[in-house]
Amino acid sequence: MTGPRTGGRDRGSASLWLLAVGLTLVMAGMAGAAVGAARVAKRQARAAADFGALAGAARTLEGPAVACVRAADLVTANGGRMVECVVDDLDLQLVVEMTVHPLPGLTRVARATARAGPIRS
Repeated sequence: MTGPRTGGRDRGSASLWLLAVGLTLVMAGMAGAAVGAARVAKRQARAAADFGALAGAARTLEGPAVACVRAADLVTANGGRMVECVVDDLDLQLVVEMTVHPLPGLTRVARATARAGPIRS
């Protein structure tokens, strides 16, 4: 014997709610991963710029061309791309870019600047 059905309109709604909550969590996780990837790329670009500027500044006495080539070598070894290299007296300033793909189909560029040279009082 079967009785009359009660609450027939809500049949299957729990699986739709579970699917909606699951998709929301996945989207939030992807957004968090994208932000994390962008922050890591920015820090890597800063490190590459710092190392390149220090290495290039050590060679400024040999001329701007030698200093910038040495800086570019270290920047490239750290996964970056040197955009600009300026030698002013014994100071060397670099601009470095690093490409990051935080999400599939999305490409961003992290940019960092560094300066190295003697301490002046």
